[in-house]
Amino acid sequence: MRTARPRWRALVLGGARSGKSAFAERLLLDDPEVLYAATAPRYEGDAEWAERVARHREVRPASWRTVEVGDAPERLAALLRTAERTVLVDSLTLWLTVAMDAVGAWDDEAWKGEAPDGGARAALGMLVADLVDAYAGSAGSVVAVSDEIGFGVVPGSAGTRRFRDELGRRNQDVAAAADEVSLVVAGIPVRLKPGAGTLG
Repeated sequence: MRTARPRWRALVLGGARSGKSAFAERLLLDDPEVLYAATAPRYEGDAEWAERVARHREVRPASWRTVEVGDAPERLAALLRTAERTVLVDSLTLWLTVAMDAVGAWDDEAWKGEAPDGGARAALGMLVADLVDAYAGSAGSVVAVSDEIGFGVVPGSAGTRRFRDELGRRNQDVAAAADEVSLVVAGIPVRLKPGAGTLG
């Protein structure tokens, strides 16, 4: 069982359908007041995506409260700085998708930074720095979930390669600020960065 303590931070990594979200939720089952930060964007007209989101919501404890932060990337950092209860962020992968959408980072020309303000690269860098700072200095405990996508083949498009590289770097940033880091493979968690016995 996890020993409660203030400002405890964990990062849970894993591939698609690895069991990472379920593991992250199990870490917090003894906490009745979790704030679930749902970073998934809304895809209008996508019934399969809506069903997927609904399934995730159904398995959460009734006492947990869900806050949708997928409509604007800056909302997650603001939540982490002000939340008075434990926050479960699921996931940083979807957050990065929203952030790249918001600044136009999928576009090669925008990414080159020829605009006076530095372009998409500079804008994304500011959003990322703000999020990592909020995670490191969070008001309460935080468990963040993120995908590990660096084990696969090199993506065929520049935008997808950019996303893979940015997610890998962001995972490193958050892992450096975390007290504990776990990688979930086939439903089995492997501790990468052990803390002081905070995970049960």
